[in-house]
Amino acid sequence: MKIQTRYFGEVQISEDEIVKFKQGLPGFNIEKEFVILPFSEEETPYHILQSVSTPSLAFVLGNPFVFFPDYEFELSESVTELLEIQSEKEVAVYIILTINEPFEKTTANLKAPVVINLNKGIGKQVVLNKEEYETKHFIMKEAVSKEGR
Repeated sequence: MKIQTRYFGEVQISEDEIVKFKQGLPGFNIEKEFVILPFSEEETPYHILQSVSTPSLAFVLGNPFVFFPDYEFELSESVTELLEIQSEKEVAVYIILTINEPFEKTTANLKAPVVINLNKGIGKQVVLNKEEYETKHFIMKEAVSKEGR
């Protein structure tokens, strides 16, 4: 099927690429189907979480472990059940990025990662209770030191 996207125009996807968010995303509860598109053809830690039904709705995702190697959390049993997770191997974790100018001021939401069961095509944005994680962490250390954080 073809979908219209915010960043790439018309894109051909297959049904098995669609990730279903049973509860939608926080603030976008009616949006239940997304596809994850690579940001470029070259290997990159950036992806786009694109709504299948709303072309203008797309989020820039990042691989949290590239920017924050010590990032960790545990999923609650209810989330594990909702996502039908049997093994860590079937899980992908992304963080939503807020792109700012200059790019060094781009921030990541570590408080609410997007967790996806790759085998089942089920996703959820999980809000963590860990106090050390906030919704705006600079992804570049230089920006962090300049801001005094």
